[in-house]
Amino acid sequence: MDYLLKTEATTYSFADLQRDKQTNWDGVSNPVALKHLRAMQPGDRLVIYHTGDQKSAVGTASVVSVDPSDARNPVVKIKVGKGIAKPVSLAEIKANSLFADSPLVRQGRLSVVPLTAAQYKKLAGE
Repeated sequence: MDYLLKTEATTYSFADLQRDKQTNWDGVSNPVALKHLRAMQPGDRLVIYHTGDQKSAVGTASVVSVDPSDARNPVVKIKVGKGIAKPVSLAEIKANSLFADSPLVRQGRLSVVPLTAAQYKKLAGE
């Protein structure tokens, strides 16, 4: 499965993940977003999306492990992938019919969004 993870660049940016190499993805409180976190499996592909002023997909990562022992707050460890050569803006995403039914467009406040393989490829520049 593929997912998009939103983060405020001033809180934890893709550059921070590049520096750290791995991190636990936390701070998620929305029940739907938590459901998506619990569904993650090692090896799942991720797109890191900066909210705030940037509003664009900026890098990739992958799931290393998922510890679901705390059902309210699963611990998902991710590792850095690569930066996206040409970040994909929210305006570009909204203009692309590939994302017409995506929660990324339809539920803007959702911080963990499932992606189809085609959506992942488009955002990751593959």
